[in-house]
Amino acid sequence: MPRFKLTLEYDGRPFVGWQRQENGLSVQAVLEQAAGMLCGGTPLAVTGSGRTDAGVHARGQVAHLDLPRAIDAHTVQGALNYHLKPHPVAVLAAEETAADFHARFSATARHYRYRIVNRRAPLTFDRGLAWHVIVPLDADAMHDAAQALVGRHDFTTFRHSQCQAKSPVKTLDYIRVTRDGEDIRLETGARSFLHHQARSITGTLKLVGEGKWTRRDLRHALDARDRAALGLNAPPDGLYFMKVEY
Repeated sequence: MPRFKLTLEYDGRPFVGWQRQENGLSVQAVLEQAAGMLCGGTPLAVTGSGRTDAGVHARGQVAHLDLPRAIDAHTVQGALNYHLKPHPVAVLAAEETAADFHARFSATARHYRYRIVNRRAPLTFDRGLAWHVIVPLDADAMHDAAQALVGRHDFTTFRHSQCQAKSPVKTLDYIRVTRDGEDIRLETGARSFLHHQARSITGTLKLVGEGKWTRRDLRHALDARDRAALGLNAPPDGLYFMKVEY
């Protein structure tokens, strides 16, 4: 059975998240249904590199798919995109890969971006695609405070209460906060992330940008190892799964 590596982008607004669920439409479910249309109509299992929550978007999600017969990669990409209509999911690339490649377990790094639109006027084109923050934010202060989180730490404070990871200890390789006009971008990378970790970090850094918290407050929250110490959890709207490295 040939195995294919798929690189995907999607608008997360219509979905309950990446993972197949009974309470609504998921990205995994529509992709599995599209894959099944290639080979007789029965949905085929698709494994993603990581889960995204309801409303979270992707620019470079990766998944793997085993097909029961040989099909060239160009045809796989085209057929999947055809059968994914009208869902806002696109296969950017498909390539046949080694049988031992695993979208999740072979990954060495994952990268996320969070986008904030910092302006008084309401969002129009970007509604649901960014976090609208009216209060002026100091992106430089946010970046400086964020450096306290880089490295290996116990991130219990920034972890969802229902997170299924075996350990709250993670190593953040970098966090960068930059401003371009009204757009503020927070970019971070690590081998893996806890459930809600990127959103929790972003929400708390927003308090720093407002002047309500300092870098010291952020460090105290981290050291507390207690979800109750979290400043704020950002909404899913502005979060994008950007890239996976192998």
